[in-house]
Parts: sequence; C-alpha cells; structure tokens
Amino acid sequence: MSTNKQKYTWVQFDSIMSSNSSSPAAPQLCYENVNGSCVKTPYSPGPRVILYAVFGFGAALAVFGNLLVTISILHFKQLHSPTNFLISSLACADFLVGVTVMPFSMVRSVESCWYFGRSFCTFHTCCDIAFCLSSLFHLCFISIDRYIAVTDPLVYPTKFTKNVSGICICVSWVLALVYSGSVFYTGANDDGLEELSSAINCVGGCQPVINQLFILINSLLFFIPAIVMLVLYSNIFFVANKQAKVIESLSSKAEAFSGTSKPKVTKRERKAAKTLSITVIAFLVSWLPYIIDSFIDCFMGYITPSYVYEILCWLAYYNSALNPLIYALFYPWFRKAITFTITGKILRDSSSTMNLFSKHTFISN
Repeated sequence: MSTNKQKYTWVQFDSIMSSNSSSPAAPQLCYENVNGSCVKTPYSPGPRVILYAVFGFGAALAVFGNLLVTISILHFKQLHSPTNFLISSLACADFLVGVTVMPFSMVRSVESCWYFGRSFCTFHTCCDIAFCLSSLFHLCFISIDRYIAVTDPLVYPTKFTKNVSGICICVSWVLALVYSGSVFYTGANDDGLEELSSAINCVGGCQPVINQLFILINSLLFFIPAIVMLVLYSNIFFVANKQAKVIESLSSKAEAFSGTSKPKVTKRERKAAKTLSITVIAFLVSWLPYIIDSFIDCFMGYITPSYVYEILCWLAYYNSALNPLIYALFYPWFRKAITFTITGKILRDSSSTMNLFSKHTFISN
C-alpha cells in the first residue's frame, strides 16, 4: 500500500552531499540533460543482480502461484463452494499485485528512478492501495464465513450461500477500487501539502504524498478488519476446542460399545480454520510493520531511511506470493490440481469433474 515516497528526496540529498564532499563529479540523474531530473543512486552490479533476482522471484511467484489457485478453483467443480470462491477472488487480487505493482516497483527500488511516466505512477499507486484493501476485505469475509461454519454448522449452508459469497466479493472489490480511485485521481491525497508535493516531485520520481487525514483513514481501514479477524478466529478456536472435547467424549463412549474408531469431523474443521488463520496471520505480519511505519512517519516528518522503507514495502508485497505456498503446504487438493494443470490433464473434456479428494481429504464448504 504505497504512501509517501519522500524517501527519494533524502536519498537524492545524501547523494548530492556525498558527491560534493568527496568528488567534484556531478551526481547521476534519472534523465540526463533534463531540468528537474531526480538524482539516481544505483546499486553496484552485484547487489543489483541479487535484488532483481529476489524481487523478480516474488513477482513471478505471485503471478503464477495465484493464477494456479484461480484456475484450480474455477475449473474443478468439486471446489465450487462459497469459501473457495472467496479464496479464488483473493488470489485474483494477489495476482494483480504481481502483474501491475511488483514489476514496476522492482525497477523503482533497484534503479531509484521511475521511468514509466506520471500518469502511470498515479495508476500504479491506486492499484497498490486498491488490491491491498481488496485482499484485506476478502480475508475478513473469509473469517466471517469460517466463524459461521464452525459455530453454527447446521444453518451455515443456508446463511453463507454462493450468492452471499458473490456479494462479499463485489463489496471487497468495489469498496477498494472506489476508495483508491477517489483519493488519488481527485488529488485529495495531498490536500494541504501541495507545496511539499511540488518540491519533491522531480522528473523520474513516483512520490505521491498522502496527508495525515488519509494516513489515518488507511490505518483504520487496516486495523478494523484486522481486529475483527483476530476476534473471530480466537472464537473459532475456542468453540472448536469445546466441540472437540464433547465429540471425543461421545466418541469414546460409542467406541466402547461398538469398537469403531472415533470420527475426525472436528479435527477437519479445526484444520480448515487453522489453515485460513495462517493466511490471515501471514497477511498481518507482512503488512503491519509497513502500516505502523507509514503512520508514525507521517506525523514525525518522514524520518524513515530509504532502505528501511524499501524493506518494509517489499515485505508487504511478498505477502501476495505467500498464499499459494500456504495452500500447497496444507491443501492436498491444491497440490493435486497443480499436477493436473501442469501435466495438461485439465484440457480433457471430463477434467472438470475429476476427483481431487481422497477419503481423508478435507475441502472447506
């Protein structure tokens, strides 16, 4: 979620000062022979290759991993459930981060210059915020879905239907896109900071300024859903553990009379909640340092060093690449779907009805 990128100003200032003190040579510019060009502070060849490899790997994983999630859920009919449709839409948001945000941020981070024009800078920033908020809203709705499924399983199929899931998906996208577009395409983000914005926006920089009002709104948009998710998942595990004790007690009695093994329904429900809660925790851990830094930085005069800002920024971006790894680690059906996709079996006429689940494989409903 890009906010104030004034860090370029400090980098430029440091570069100019070091050049003046150690050498009469003029500093490198993003655009040579262009008045008002930003100062370029490139890395040496070795670190540059490493950074491009690390950032590029994250972008590729976000693109192809989330694409596999989306294809798997939409193609195989066994995966057509309200929860999985939400997961598929979440994967679309992360996929778009990998396509529209990460590659261009990679060039900006490594080259310390923005070569894609002022209009695309605004579009890039809007996508950055919109897809982050959309992911957060999706995760919040998924937590509500899992809460109902665990705490009220008998009425869950009538409460959280595919139509309800579709409404949640639409709300997650529309709210995020409308908010982001209205903030940056109306110029409301830098109200009261026009002089600062003009001073730091050199040619070759992408440095949108966000005033304290919208920093506060962004923080609330992050923390309110985050608190809701944490409360819901805490209640889920409390209820699941309570149910487990009851079922284990009943199962042990039934086993004593019939000699049969005790059911694993509660264990499966807890596994589903655990997997999705890991996704939520990964999101919060990835984004929380950036959100906190942005909030403090705005009120402290933008004192965060540029390299710290870039680390926090890419920690947040990398969250878009984590979810497919989590699904692959915990969901056997996803690993099987990947195998079918990579080997081309999904091109067969009957592939959509393939069985992805063994007798012990769980799918969230």
